[in-house]
Amino acid sequence: AVAAVHAAAAVHAASAPVAHATPAAPTAPAAHQAPGGREHQRGGGRDFRGRRDGRGRFDQQGESEFVEKIIAVNRVSKTVKGGRHFGFSVLVCVGDQKGRVGIALGKAKAVPDAVRKGLEKAKKGLITVPMYKGTIPHPYLGKFGASSVMLRPAAPGTGVIAGGAVRAIFEALGVKDILSKRIGSNNPVNVAKATLDALKRLRGVAGVAKARGLTPAQVIYG
Repeated sequence: AVAAVHAAAAVHAASAPVAHATPAAPTAPAAHQAPGGREHQRGGGRDFRGRRDGRGRFDQQGESEFVEKIIAVNRVSKTVKGGRHFGFSVLVCVGDQKGRVGIALGKAKAVPDAVRKGLEKAKKGLITVPMYKGTIPHPYLGKFGASSVMLRPAAPGTGVIAGGAVRAIFEALGVKDILSKRIGSNNPVNVAKATLDALKRLRGVAGVAKARGLTPAQVIYG
């Protein structure tokens, strides 16, 4: 009987740890927390990269003194023996909103590369436009190809009365009030170049006074 009691106690003692080890309560939370932690880390990495990219783009725009605008994007294709080759031409304008502006046409196999090339060319070809109280000093008719653009000064509060390529150029230039009218072809490249032709030929009071050998007051008041 004593041997049977000892044997039963030994069996109970041996089975007691097994009974406590069989529940997977300690391991289940660890396994649950591990994927959760990795998932949280992955999500945090995505968020950080997104914020970093956003901050990078914002800082780049903040440091740049130019306003960059895309006027038109045109896809072109070339048929060859093996199929078709596609490319893009992008018309862009760049300005500092203080009287300087430039336009250019960038060409590449991808739109981002075409935009980058166009912006680089536009920044190299900036022109300075005389401005007077947020508008242009006098009317002018610019021409390029089959397109013509009429520009006229406007009173304060009029706003930019223009559309398409003409409006994008004026916004980059910094003009606040102006009247414009497109005549002839509506090709955005021709219209943009006609607008730039008119802006190149504008003359301010200082330039006219210097050419005539007068003072700015004499030019204005006679």
